[in-house]
Amino acid sequence: MENQNILNFCLEKGFLIDKEILRLFSETSDVESVKLIIEKIREVSQQKIITKEVFNQNKERVNNFFLTLPEENQKKLENLKIKLGLSIEISRKSHEVSTDLSKFSKFEEEKKSDKINFKNKQINSNLSNVRIIHSNPILNKKLEVKDFVNYFRSRFSEMKNILQERSELKNLISINKILGSRQNFSIIGLISDKRITKNKNILLEVEDLTGKIRVLISQNNPDIYKKAEEITLDSVIAFRGTGNREIIFANEVIFPDSIIFERKKSPVEEFVLFTADLHIGSKLFLEENFLKFIDYLNGKVLNTPEVEKIKYLIIAGDLIAGVGEYPGQEKDLKISDVESQYAKAAELLGKIRNNIKIIICPGNHDALRIMEPQPLLDEKYAWPLYNLKNIIFVTNPSQVNIGSRKGFSGFNILLYHGFSYHYYANNVSRLMKEKAVHQPDKLMHYLLKQKHLAPTHSSTLYFPSADDFLVIKDVPDIFISAHTHKSAVSYYNNILTISSSSWESKTAYQEKLGNEPDFCKVPMFNLKTRAIKILDFE
Repeated sequence: MENQNILNFCLEKGFLIDKEILRLFSETSDVESVKLIIEKIREVSQQKIITKEVFNQNKERVNNFFLTLPEENQKKLENLKIKLGLSIEISRKSHEVSTDLSKFSKFEEEKKSDKINFKNKQINSNLSNVRIIHSNPILNKKLEVKDFVNYFRSRFSEMKNILQERSELKNLISINKILGSRQNFSIIGLISDKRITKNKNILLEVEDLTGKIRVLISQNNPDIYKKAEEITLDSVIAFRGTGNREIIFANEVIFPDSIIFERKKSPVEEFVLFTADLHIGSKLFLEENFLKFIDYLNGKVLNTPEVEKIKYLIIAGDLIAGVGEYPGQEKDLKISDVESQYAKAAELLGKIRNNIKIIICPGNHDALRIMEPQPLLDEKYAWPLYNLKNIIFVTNPSQVNIGSRKGFSGFNILLYHGFSYHYYANNVSRLMKEKAVHQPDKLMHYLLKQKHLAPTHSSTLYFPSADDFLVIKDVPDIFISAHTHKSAVSYYNNILTISSSSWESKTAYQEKLGNEPDFCKVPMFNLKTRAIKILDFE
């Protein structure tokens, strides 16, 4: 009976399970826990058929998932754990928790004794909604030249589809269809070269899937010229103008751009907080300040009635300081290995009351590849965090939805740590003049205009794939970012843009780079009124 129950569950979820795994899972009476385990394997493996090999490849994650089940359920599944070869690994991690993370038990007692007016029923049943819209798949294969070609072809096609929606594009044609001399036609192309002529005009080389052509923007047309100055290599842009098969004289430059037409408001008052760049493990990590932040979240600060309505905390990367991230970093570290850094992170985040959903994406200091999209935090090192039940892990970049309920679609939030930002701050003339590295919301606005998080080939390390996961496919209501360690909040075309400050004092390396970080500033957004308040724990 259990066998058929599990099989029907898999079919309803749209995947299959092989006989061997099905037989093992059918030998337990706790079918509901088994369903959760199977669904977890499906989620982390992204496979349509769950086999013993797929299970073995994801055994460590299943280990950690077992630990999140209630103790009663774990006892029921003890025989199953042994048959699946999990018992030794689980006991090892339990031992590590009790030695390296001995404070965990203390934290649990503290949470039980906290005199906050949040009843257990509320904690269990009223957890605010979080839905993952985009969290990019893990990509891992040997790269070939054709992968980069396919990647840019995919990007071009995606961006072309976006630009084709723009009403300004009249008489849109492919480059190879330009015959003779034409007037008032439009093309969409990828920028393969950009230079300034002797007459101070901008000359671009633009290509689509059918050919290449030159596009000239005259300095005598200052409005168009100003737009063209912001064009970056490898971005996909539309042009309208006059010309022939050799050259187009542009009289309009059209960016993909990101616009929303409504500033949503939730019918229910809830709060979301944004932070990043904790750099836990650094000697300069501002732990006392972060503990003040935790006390605030737990209702231990007087005259803060709003704290009961805080439902979400979003951390946009660089949870830890990492190891070997820059020359001479070892002298700046208090904790010298990444697993212990994540253990400390789990210790601190574990103090936060568990009816706040904590959403975490990685950054360049976290212990995983820098190539974007970055996968979820690696359980090999970050496993202590996976034991916290109120944490949701997403990739970098990713998009989540919070606060949805009947009659309200919720807020779509784009998370991107921001590794590409310094390139544009140092290469786009307007952004250089405005010193945008110290005004990161201007960088965010620039990339929203491009509808791509890193359009130029050299602006970030990326994994070329059949889909370009750095394209902003769905325009968000809120865009949260970090990396520059500067705090900024503003709007762009009704999109709320938030850049996070840091919880690490200025390092000698940052000083050498000319960075001017902000510290311990946490923006708080009211989903009902859209009011924004900056909490300062410096």
